[in-house]
Amino acid sequence: MNTRTKPPEIALPAPDERWAAVTRRDRAADGRFVYSVRSTGVYCRPSCPSRRPRRENVDFHASPAKAEAAGFRPCKRCRPDEGRDGGDQAARLVAKACRRLDAAEAAPLLADLAREAGLSPHHFQRLFKVALGVSPAAYFQARRAERARAALQGGRSVTEAMYEAGFNSSGRFYEAVGGILGMNPSAYRSGGKGERIAFAIGQSVLGAVLAASTERGVCAVLLDDDPETLLEDLQRRFPAAELVGDDPDFNVRIALVVAMVEHPAKASDLPLDVRGTAFQMRVWSALRQIPPGNTVDYSTIAERIGAPSAARAVARACAANPLAVAIPCHRVVRRDGDLSGYRWGLERKQALLDMEREALKVRDS
Repeated sequence: MNTRTKPPEIALPAPDERWAAVTRRDRAADGRFVYSVRSTGVYCRPSCPSRRPRRENVDFHASPAKAEAAGFRPCKRCRPDEGRDGGDQAARLVAKACRRLDAAEAAPLLADLAREAGLSPHHFQRLFKVALGVSPAAYFQARRAERARAALQGGRSVTEAMYEAGFNSSGRFYEAVGGILGMNPSAYRSGGKGERIAFAIGQSVLGAVLAASTERGVCAVLLDDDPETLLEDLQRRFPAAELVGDDPDFNVRIALVVAMVEHPAKASDLPLDVRGTAFQMRVWSALRQIPPGNTVDYSTIAERIGAPSAARAVARACAANPLAVAIPCHRVVRRDGDLSGYRWGLERKQALLDMEREALKVRDS
């Protein structure tokens, strides 16, 4: 019979001491307790660099297990469910793996990446996805597609782009790159030539809304006061595509898009055709993890994707987002809380946040 007894739990400091440790982000308090935030549903280390929560929303727990038993999930920024300094170690492991993936001509096996990190394949994959929002395999394919995109935009032939991206097989090239370009490479190189893109323009409380879709899903959600401006924007994006504006089957989709714009706090199950560089895809994936009614700053997003010095690049990725509301770049603000820029206007950005917060109040009342 197993006669081992559980070690005694570490006594929590007094409540005032715990809160003082949180307010000064005291690393010496890490490991002694964690704190949870009812408004976000996460728990953190005392030293977590995230914005300080309101005291009335905070509870304290003796361990991560206690916090999770109470229904809270670990903060993705300070990773309190890992060992002390585990977040920094995880970031280093992921960054090293990314360098390996960037330089590889063939996709490394997950088992090899995990072994180099000193982790099990399951743990390494989970760590990677938490940091970047995609699996190592998806990251590798996105980086290859990014190189192909750059080559095609630079006027290279499809064959040249295939080899520059590291593909030795045209079949694998078309399979991997088509998904991120939203069309086959030849069509992308020629501005969408031969592609059929259905679109419609509707009216919402935020003005005119244009939705466009390829066979894979919605590829653009654009906002403006002037419908003509929206159509011109779509034409610039796909100058050689067949734009179909009178497709009766698309009327249902534009209605769903307008509903999404007018009710941004509700989750949408619209299929999306998301296309961008590997960096943009990482940013957009992180944006979709921000809960409705909440905001984070550009630096926080940069840290979440493992690029803490890339706050300006994050801002550019937000500005390049072609899927308003579906990819909620309106939830990203400056560090001081200022709304900063929004490609569809600051008034719309404020209105979207106000609608989300009002919807949450109604839900919680």
